[in-house]
Amino acid sequence: MPERPPRWQLRPVLSNALLFFGARRRENLVLPPDSRVALCPRIAVVIPCFNVAQHVLGVIAAVPAECERIFVVDDACPEFSGRIVAAQCRDPRVRIILHARNQGVGGAVMSGYRSALEEDMDIVVKIDGDGQMDPALLLRFVEPLLSGQADYTKGNRFFDLRNISAMPGLRVLGNTVLSFLSKLSTGYWDLFDPTNGYTAIHADVLRMLPLDRISQRYFFESDLLFRLGTLRAVVCDIPMDPHYSLEISGLKIHRIVGEFAFSHMRNFCKRVFYNYYLRDMSLASLELLVGLPMLIFGLVFGLAHWIYGVRSGIATPTGTIMLATLATIVGLQFVLAFMGHDIASVPRRPLNGSRRRSLNAGPAEREA
Repeated sequence: MPERPPRWQLRPVLSNALLFFGARRRENLVLPPDSRVALCPRIAVVIPCFNVAQHVLGVIAAVPAECERIFVVDDACPEFSGRIVAAQCRDPRVRIILHARNQGVGGAVMSGYRSALEEDMDIVVKIDGDGQMDPALLLRFVEPLLSGQADYTKGNRFFDLRNISAMPGLRVLGNTVLSFLSKLSTGYWDLFDPTNGYTAIHADVLRMLPLDRISQRYFFESDLLFRLGTLRAVVCDIPMDPHYSLEISGLKIHRIVGEFAFSHMRNFCKRVFYNYYLRDMSLASLELLVGLPMLIFGLVFGLAHWIYGVRSGIATPTGTIMLATLATIVGLQFVLAFMGHDIASVPRRPLNGSRRRSLNAGPAEREA
């Protein structure tokens, strides 16, 4: 089992917040709207359930007391996880959401997100119901959101190099490839392990997302990162130890590799268009606009003449070689310059922190 987090937990903060609010009510003072979020946050947990009947009750029992609500989403589970929880779980925090038909893990999580927003939760954490994610680590994911350092946090099983040797080689290779594709499509070049399902999100940011347009299947974590990138939300990795149970994963590499590659390419094109041509124009926009066609032309032009020369036995003219080489080199330089700008422009200013500062600012500051 992963090590339990250090005891910086939120119980003292919550207790002090209750005393603080009691004193405030006695003094009849009005607090800024975000003060409740900072001092006494309402934390919800979403647990999607599909073939996890053997583990879900243990996961619920391990959820820290700081969490006010637990949404168990039965995604048409053939093991009837929702009914089992309803019959055997006595935790008053639990709310059960039943799907008449299977919507996929993404659809189940979106249902939990909507329910959390309806109950006015401040932070929403997603944990799988298969027992592979330690609920004791939950407050590590919540703390950056409460402190205004991030809008969304996710787990990273590859942060500690000692854990990599214990992982199957195919899993490491697959995550490396998926991580690079995710960096391209989302713009979060500083993140790794994009399919990690241990996440937490601030409700202010969650309300900005088009939940009905996010992928409902296994691609939903990467698609969610893409949507966050278009909002320029701040996302950070939370180191965690990997834990694999005896459950057989439904994620088959040979089935999803084509779907993931196409979806990442589609999101990359959308992101570049949104961020570099629709919402803003910069030198990087021109670098990509000029560099990519030059690079493609140089490679295709040079390769075509090389093949023609090999087949015909006629030497390619020096001018043709120079034209292909120059176009390739210049185009590559422009594309690399664009990528350098893209990597340097990873979002750094949290959206929920910006909102808190604007709410606390005076009228003159807001008008400025």
